[in-house]
Amino acid sequence: MRRGHTRALTEGPSPADAHEPVLPYPDGWFSVAFSSEVVRGTLLTRPLQGEDVVLYRLRSGEVRAVRPYCPHLGAHLGLGALEGDELLCPFHRFAFGPDGACTRTGYGTPPPPSSDLTLLPVREVDGAVFVWRHHDGRAPDWEPTPWHTLGTRAPRLAAWEMAGHSQDVVENTVDIGHFTPLHGWGASEVAEPAVFEGRSFRISVRSEERVPLLGASPLEVTLEGNGISRVHVCTALPRFGVRTCAVYTTTMIAPAAFQLRQTSRFEVAGPASLPAPLARWVSGSAHRLLAGVMFRGNCAFVSQDFPVWSTKRYVSPPRLARGDGPIGPFRHWARQFYPPDRLRAQVPSSAARRAAGEAESRVT
Repeated sequence: MRRGHTRALTEGPSPADAHEPVLPYPDGWFSVAFSSEVVRGTLLTRPLQGEDVVLYRLRSGEVRAVRPYCPHLGAHLGLGALEGDELLCPFHRFAFGPDGACTRTGYGTPPPPSSDLTLLPVREVDGAVFVWRHHDGRAPDWEPTPWHTLGTRAPRLAAWEMAGHSQDVVENTVDIGHFTPLHGWGASEVAEPAVFEGRSFRISVRSEERVPLLGASPLEVTLEGNGISRVHVCTALPRFGVRTCAVYTTTMIAPAAFQLRQTSRFEVAGPASLPAPLARWVSGSAHRLLAGVMFRGNCAFVSQDFPVWSTKRYVSPPRLARGDGPIGPFRHWARQFYPPDRLRAQVPSSAARRAAGEAESRVT
């Protein structure tokens, strides 16, 4: 090849979708929007596991989620309109009521038989809209758990889309071993052993975080999961009087691609040693500025995982080491959210889990 006529060569890790997916689509409740995005009088179309979902809000405030295609001739309802609480097809103006029933055609003739829309189970929890999806079409058999919020100020929101599988995000919360090498925390240890019960799990971690210009502070972290798509992370830096509360939701949109949504709240009380006037300023006027700084830091923190999630291969079973955290028990718990006949081995042997120091984690 002559000098000056070189061509670009592909380099760097391949995206996750270059590999054969080990995990299928999971079952459960999946966030498709923030509540603030579903506005009365408008339609919102979002992807969910290879299909579109059309969302809209009734005048009562309730949210509806429907499959996207008109049963008449298949027009995409996301291109339609709302007339009061009726959804109008963009093609022939067929109208559908809040219960999905076809109420009229666009030319005054009786609706054809079997022309109702399919309403999807939908819930609003913690400022997000969740739609139920199950591989065999069964109705919801559990509900998403509401979590506590922090303070009274409006949350800050962020969303991303990337290659990979959403389970890696949830599994990340029990992967204690990655916090120091990837995120720069001090040595981390389990403060309260992980408990996996029903559709939920919980674990508490102690570590240390270094804050620019301020130095290091003990860090207390409580992580909760609900289903295979929701994580609640609460942190406290007691030395600086700072607490955070973030909810992360993950939604598969294709076999090897997912969306991640983050809802963050912050509370800054200030160190107890501050004089009273300064403490009031920190918790009042300065809060908005400090919350903005922390929000950007929070987004930067989670984005450190993105290159790993979007290029990693799901190793099953994993070769675990002491210090990893309760990854084995997590994977055992996670199996309930997948079709049993399509799930490859995920969980290491009990001997391997004991060797990795995970035997103390309780699975119920």
